[in-house]
Amino acid sequence: MQIIGIDATFDRYGELLDLILKAFAFMDGRIDPPSSAHALTVAGLKQKASAEIGLIALDGAELAGCIFCKPEPDCLYVGKLAVAAAYRGQGVGRLLLAKAEEAARSRNLSALRLQTRIELIENHRTFAAWGFIETGRTAHPGFARPTTIEMRKAL
Repeated sequence: MQIIGIDATFDRYGELLDLILKAFAFMDGRIDPPSSAHALTVAGLKQKASAEIGLIALDGAELAGCIFCKPEPDCLYVGKLAVAAAYRGQGVGRLLLAKAEEAARSRNLSALRLQTRIELIENHRTFAAWGFIETGRTAHPGFARPTTIEMRKAL
């Protein structure tokens, strides 16, 4: 498995969008509001890759996973971590997060930060097992109840 950065030569945005949408599909009907992944487009992904640190996991030519990271003043925000169904449970998510940690350290950032939905208990457990701790809960606009758990991992 090879983890590489998305650069100007990357031309598989349609495939990347498909990977993200399929990886996030299990959330449909479970989370409210629906995932922001539904608003992604090929053009939006290109913009995201140019504004953030985009990383992909490749098994030969097969796109196995991705992650997008955004530097913040005191941490690296991790989002759109997605692993293709055929590669789940094989450590691809951990490999992507390890590269995110390298990216944070190279920028002198001391933590990773992410958000996960309240309803996705299995995600909370996975991120906790990977060293993340809950640091807060927030609500999407228009919601009186928390919809998101914020988690951090000190590096």
